[in-house]
Formats: sequence, C-alpha cells, structure tokens
Amino acid sequence: MAHQRIEVNLPLAKVYESLNSPVDFPRFMSGIEEVTKINSQTYEFKTTIGGEEYKWTTNIIDDLRNTRFAWITINGNLNQTGTIRFTPLENGTRTRIDFSLDYRPFFGEAEGALKEFIDKSDDQLQKDLDFLRSAVESGTFKESDENDESEVDKEQAAV
Repeated sequence: MAHQRIEVNLPLAKVYESLNSPVDFPRFMSGIEEVTKINSQTYEFKTTIGGEEYKWTTNIIDDLRNTRFAWITINGNLNQTGTIRFTPLENGTRTRIDFSLDYRPFFGEAEGALKEFIDKSDDQLQKDLDFLRSAVESGTFKESDENDESEVDKEQAAV
C-alpha cells in the first residue's frame, strides 16, 4: 500500500478538479499509461510492467465533491484500489492531498517486475505527486498535447 501526502498552493476546488477523473491520471502517474472512460463510473486502465501488459477496469465507489474520490477494481489482471482525500488549509487558500494506492495481483503473490513495481509504489507515488503539485501550481497540468511526449515521461526521465 502506498500512501503519500502533499500540500498544494491552490484552493481546494481547483485541486479537486485536477484529480477527480482517472482519465487524467497518466498526466502525472508514471505507472499508468492510459485510462479510458467507459461510463460515468467505470474506467479501464492500461500499463506495461516488465514487458507484460496489464489491464484492469475500475468503478468509482466514492465521489464526494471537494472531499474524497475513491475507486476499486472490478476485473482485469491487476487489482488497484485508490483513495484521494482533500483537506482545505489556511482558510481555503491551500489544499492537502492524501493519496492512497494499492496494487495486488488477483491470485497468488506478486513476482518479478510486478513485485518490484509494487514494492516501489510508495516512493514513486511521492515523485508523481511532487510532479503533480508543480504542474497544477504552474497551471500546466491540463495543457499537454496528446500527440507530444507526455509531461510525465519528460519529468520522470529526469528523476
């Protein structure tokens, strides 16, 4: 289980707007390659770990505006659950984000590249959130062009 906390120098509503759609997760999460919206509650995630493709479908189980956003996996070859909590700070001028993320195989224990990916998920989540904070605060988070190399790839390559 990965759990990280960051503070962002923006009002809560603006931060929530940047994080309440899994389709935007690949913009800052280096371990997620693509997320496709199936319907208002269901999303398909894709990534490659150690040369193996992983796909899983999630359902949003909690979307309490400006407070909490959470999802669970309903099928696929990787089980991912996540919760993002938002807390206003300093009379609403800043926001704390608590992000919890858990990856597990559906059967047995993780091995090889998948085990390494899971073992490093807490440190990687911190790097991803640091990048997110920078992008959101600078106003560049949703500006990247779909045809260009993603901002996450560029930033993570430098880490």
